[in-house]
Amino acid sequence: ISGIRNVKNAEKPISNWRCNLLIKHLRLLDKNLLKSFFSEHYPLLCILIGIVLFSYTIGPYQNIDSQLEYEAASGVLIWGMPYMRVANNMINQPPLGFFIDALFFGIFGLSFEVGASIITLFGLGCTLLVYKLGRDLYGKSTGLFAATIFALTPWHIVLSRSFLIDTQCLFFSLLFVLVGIIAIRRDSIMLFMVSGTLFAVALLTKLFAVFALIPLSVFYLYHRQKKLNRASTLAAYFLPAILIFFLWYQIISGRGILSAISHDDFSNYYSLGVAPTAFFVGNFLIDALGILFVIAAVLSLLVSFLGRKTFAPILPFDMMCLATCVAVISLNIFLAIGLNLGAPYFNPIKYDYQILPFLSLLAASLIKKTLVLFPSAKSKKINKVLSFVALAGLVLLTIAMFLNMNYMHTKSTWDHILFKVEIERNVGYSLVNLSPTIESSALMGVQYLGFALIVLGLVLAIAQAKKNKVIWLRKVMNRPVF
Repeated sequence: ISGIRNVKNAEKPISNWRCNLLIKHLRLLDKNLLKSFFSEHYPLLCILIGIVLFSYTIGPYQNIDSQLEYEAASGVLIWGMPYMRVANNMINQPPLGFFIDALFFGIFGLSFEVGASIITLFGLGCTLLVYKLGRDLYGKSTGLFAATIFALTPWHIVLSRSFLIDTQCLFFSLLFVLVGIIAIRRDSIMLFMVSGTLFAVALLTKLFAVFALIPLSVFYLYHRQKKLNRASTLAAYFLPAILIFFLWYQIISGRGILSAISHDDFSNYYSLGVAPTAFFVGNFLIDALGILFVIAAVLSLLVSFLGRKTFAPILPFDMMCLATCVAVISLNIFLAIGLNLGAPYFNPIKYDYQILPFLSLLAASLIKKTLVLFPSAKSKKINKVLSFVALAGLVLLTIAMFLNMNYMHTKSTWDHILFKVEIERNVGYSLVNLSPTIESSALMGVQYLGFALIVLGLVLAIAQAKKNKVIWLRKVMNRPVF
């Protein structure tokens, strides 16, 4: 510190030995910070490395949607705009994701494998944001478990290994929600405007980003404070999105504002002759998440509502997750059943993708609820019942995670995958696996290594939680009475 002061204020230069001492202290500080970071986050790092190794042994996946989006990203390199040679027209999607892809293509080369790798990196970013959201809302253990089960769902794995802009949209959506939550808690207008700018970025990636406003709005209603409780501040939040959309659609592309919602999905009707059932979203969730995952999420809600007095501090977070799921799923069902549109029926994998992080947070919050209920289970009969319900849901969720790992391990050797929306019919969203994993290949060994690292990270997280609890108890016991 004295060396820094001398550099800043002294008229004479400091001597060499002081410079060396300053450099030595700075290096020691860097080492201590690095050591502190790894000592706190080594379970998460272990899990993330395992997820990366496992993901890169699967796919990439391709279908007509990914081919069109690949053409659009290639068009940015060729013409500077997301034109498609296949359709001889500009793609009917917001442009930002394609410009990001083109940037990576310019650095690493134009290929479908490079494109899928870009999306996989965004998928990893989504996993980190789910961890951060879970940690800020429910606690570190919930965040870690939510991120793990989110990353291992077949739903997320396949989308993060397909050249589709949905994962990029989810990344920016979670980012603006996270920054918005921090801004609301700190009552910071500046951070709130940063969240609004990130919302504009997410919306310019894909219009589905608007669904992420639901959890942020619920959080705002529960936790808003003095500075942000103004109509002018709320209006200013949406100003960046309005300006950016006007700039792109009206001035740069010249397509007009209305072209933002003139998508083929809203003009192509269901025409297979068999009317879809109202349960098609539930069928998809069971296929993409597993029945045990869905049951665990339902049990988590049940525990929250029956023990709402006990869980008053975290009940708003559960309501935030529930409101997002109900609103998005209801809209999807209305578009398919009410308006007879085909795309929402065949593609809930894309239409409902924004709810996956919040379903994961809701289910993983069983950890927090179990830890809260068990100490009071002896004194309150209702808490005893709820604690066993929460523990049962937690066990089911853990089993679901391992079943999903095994599911993707098996499907990685197939040349295609289908997410069904009807139980008894092969109807849904299908993709082709361009590079199926061969059982005898080295990639299968990498896949097993990824499995092992994920399990090791979870075990280390449990050990770390026990160690922190012991340290906390020792500090409490060693406090002076007076």
